[in-house]
Amino acid sequence: MELAELEIFRAVAREQSITRAAKVLERVQSNVTTRVKQLEENLGVALFQRDSKRMILTPEGHRLLGYAEQMLALAEEARQSMRLSAPSGTLRVGSMESSAATLLPKPLGQFHAAWPDVELNLSTGTTGYLVDAVLGHRLDCAVVAHPGNGAPRDMDMAELGAGLEGVFLRTEELVLVLPGTHPKAHRPQDVTLRHLAAFSKGCTYRRCAEDWLEQGGEDIRRRLTVVEMPSYHAILAYVSAGSGAAIVPRSLLALYPNTAGLQTVAVRAAHTFLVKRAGFSTSAYEAFVRELRHV
Repeated sequence: MELAELEIFRAVAREQSITRAAKVLERVQSNVTTRVKQLEENLGVALFQRDSKRMILTPEGHRLLGYAEQMLALAEEARQSMRLSAPSGTLRVGSMESSAATLLPKPLGQFHAAWPDVELNLSTGTTGYLVDAVLGHRLDCAVVAHPGNGAPRDMDMAELGAGLEGVFLRTEELVLVLPGTHPKAHRPQDVTLRHLAAFSKGCTYRRCAEDWLEQGGEDIRRRLTVVEMPSYHAILAYVSAGSGAAIVPRSLLALYPNTAGLQTVAVRAAHTFLVKRAGFSTSAYEAFVRELRHV
């Protein structure tokens, strides 16, 4: 297998279309079709299920995609390691949505100004999703939250995923957010609402919220249900409407002026780290870490 074949295969898998993959790769469509067929013939398996509209990975295709991600990531890392004079190539960064909004804008802007030749790709998701993407070589590094209590130096990255290393970035204050009409609350048992608005499982802040609220006893554990939301806009709108509670970083509230009337209760601290695979290092990554440390 050649790296070019794997790059074409990955593009088709992502786009689920020969036509769209050809546009992304800036290749003619017939070339993409031919290279995919050659790869299938060489491996002796069908990598895609074809219909009139989409190219869907077969089980064998899914297995190959995991290897392709790793091989292409290692190839990019090797290319960058040969160019130690200046950052270059691609850096794939993941981030929690809250950090993307509050922590990253300034360092990302400074990084781009200093190293315009680096193609920096940013994607967002929950801590669980981001950790899986880093370990699966789909991301080079990610800004995530650690669920542990205590000092940042005592946090074990293995609790997030085996084979991770982390650079401490900052500590967030998590607050319970309640509608302004809710009776004054100080403890978990003071919460009378039946719904907690949160991201999907894998979100560290959701885990912190559930752990804190469950300290209120059996009644709140039995009564409270989680309503999964796609964004902080939706979460805070849900709370403002009086439909439920949420736990969010306090730094995020400054970005939403319409939340001034909401009630907030301090919950706990949560530490934010930039994580990567153990041993991973490129000049682009090291330059990005330097920008983050200047925040």
